[in-house]
Amino acid sequence: MKFKSIAKLGVVAFAATMVLAACGKSSDKTSRTDSLNWMSNTTLTTLDPSKAVDVTSDQVLYNAMRGLVTPDKGNKIDLAIAKSYKITNGGKTYTFTLRNTKWSNGKKVTAGDFEYGIKRSADPKTASQMAYYMANIMNYDKVKTGSMSADKLGVKAMGDNKLQITLTKPQADFLNVLALPVFYPQQKSYVEKYGTAYGTTSDKMVYDGPFAVTNWKGSNDAWTLSKNNDYYDNHNVKLKTINYSVIKDPQTALDEYQSGKLDQTLLAGKQQVNSYKNNKDFVNHKQFMVQYLSINQKKVPALKNKNLRKALSLAINREELTQNVLGDGSFAARGLVPDTLAYMNGKDFNDYATVKDATTGDMTKAKQLWAKGLKEIGKKSVSISIMNNNDQTSRAVTEFLQTELDKLPGLKVTAQILPNNVASGRSLKSDYELSVSGWDPSISDPISPLQTKVSTSPINTSKWGNSMYDMYIDRSNNEDANNKDKRFFDLVNAQKVILNDQGIIPLIQKAQPELMKTNIHGVKYLGNGPVWDFSHAYIK
Repeated sequence: MKFKSIAKLGVVAFAATMVLAACGKSSDKTSRTDSLNWMSNTTLTTLDPSKAVDVTSDQVLYNAMRGLVTPDKGNKIDLAIAKSYKITNGGKTYTFTLRNTKWSNGKKVTAGDFEYGIKRSADPKTASQMAYYMANIMNYDKVKTGSMSADKLGVKAMGDNKLQITLTKPQADFLNVLALPVFYPQQKSYVEKYGTAYGTTSDKMVYDGPFAVTNWKGSNDAWTLSKNNDYYDNHNVKLKTINYSVIKDPQTALDEYQSGKLDQTLLAGKQQVNSYKNNKDFVNHKQFMVQYLSINQKKVPALKNKNLRKALSLAINREELTQNVLGDGSFAARGLVPDTLAYMNGKDFNDYATVKDATTGDMTKAKQLWAKGLKEIGKKSVSISIMNNNDQTSRAVTEFLQTELDKLPGLKVTAQILPNNVASGRSLKSDYELSVSGWDPSISDPISPLQTKVSTSPINTSKWGNSMYDMYIDRSNNEDANNKDKRFFDLVNAQKVILNDQGIIPLIQKAQPELMKTNIHGVKYLGNGPVWDFSHAYIK
C-alpha cells in the first residue's frame, strides 16, 4: 500500500467495481479550439501550496502556479520563474536569478515571495506534511522542532530578483525537490488577509502560473483553469480554459466522453481497456507507481533464508498477473525504481539496475530453490499470510499470488484482505508477514523509492537491512552528491543489492490508460506529481 502521509495519492485509483464498458462510437475530436473539458476522479482539497499532499491538488497548483523550476519527463527539470542559477560553496549554496513576471493580481513576483512561501511551509505552525523535503536546508532541523524561528531558515531574498538557498550539505536531487508546491512563492498579503481560509476557495488565492483557478467554492466537484494573462510565458499558452469535473464512477465518465461532454477520460480495469485498446483515442501512460511484496523476516524467521525468498519471487508469473489478472496496461516491475523515472546516457535506470532472476518467474527453478531452502532451515513446511487492501483489484492480485505461491511444495498461504486504513496501519507497525506494498515517488529521482529501504528509515516497515545497501545510499547522499555519474551508479548498485538479496519481490508498475480526443496536442504527461501540464496544450 501507499503511505498517504509521505507519498502522493495515486491519481488513477478508481473504485475497482465496474461494469463492462459500453462500446458505442465516440467522437474522436473536440469541436472547441481553446477550451478542454477534463475529468478527475478525486476532489480538489486545497490550493494552499504549503498544505497540498494529494495528486489532484498538485495537478491544479502546478498549472496555476510556478516555482523556481518545473519537472520534465524522467529526472529532468526546466527553469520556470528562475531564469538562471548557480551552485557554489561545494554544492551547498544555490543562487537563483528570477524572471520578470507578475501575480494574477498584477503585482510583481519577487524573491521575497519565494522566501516567505518557503519559510511559511517550513514553519511547524503551518503543519505542512511535505516540509520534510526541506531537511537539508540550513537550520531546518531546529525550525521543525520549534527551537528556532522559521525566519532563520537558510533562504534569503537578495533584492527583488535574486534568491539564495543554503544547504547543510550537497543534495544532488535538490533541483528536482524545488519543483514541489512547498517551495512555491506565496504572497504574504494574501496569506495574512485570509488567514485559515487562505487557499480554501479559488478566490482566496493568487496565482503566478499559466492559469488561474476559478469557480471552486471549496467543496464543489468542479472548477476551471482560466488563462492567466500576467504569466511570463502567456503568449505560448493557447488554451483559454480547462473545465474540470469530478467523476468517481468510471462508467459515468466513459458515457460523458462518448457523448462529447468530456475530451478525456481515465479507463479503469481490464474490461474497459480491452474494449478500447484499439480505439484511436486510446493512450496508455507509464506511472511511477511500483508495487512489490514486502517481506517481514522478523515475523516469518524462515524467510531469513535467501533461497526461500528467491523461490517466492520465481514462483510468480508476472505476465499472467499483468495481462490476465489486471489487463489494464500495468507491466512487470524491473525493480524498486520505476521505469522512465531516470536515465543516464539515453538508457533507463533499470537497464543498468535490474536483476532478471529477482524480477521474473520460473516455477521449475522456484521449486528447486524452495526445496533447497527448506533443507537448509531444517523444515518441511512453512506457513505465510499475504496482506492487502480489500478493493476488488487488490483482492484479485492477492488471490492470484496465493494461487501461485501455493504451488511450492510445503508452503501454505493465507490471504489477509483488510480495509485500506487497517492494512496501512498494520503496515506502518510492521504487523504483517508478506504485504503488497507500493511507492509513488513525489520527485523524479531514484533516491525517492530507494531511500525507503535504508535500514534506519522509519518507513522501512519490513526492517530489511543490508550494510552494502546503506553504504551505497549514504555515498550517493554525501561523498558522491556532487558527481552526477558516480551518484547514479551508487543508486544502481543499491538497487542491485536489494534485488540480489531479494529484500523485496517486485510485482508490477502501474499504468494509466485513458481516452483523449485525437486533435488535442501538447499535453505533457508526467508520471507523478502534477501528472498533466497544459501550458503548451492546443487543439488542432
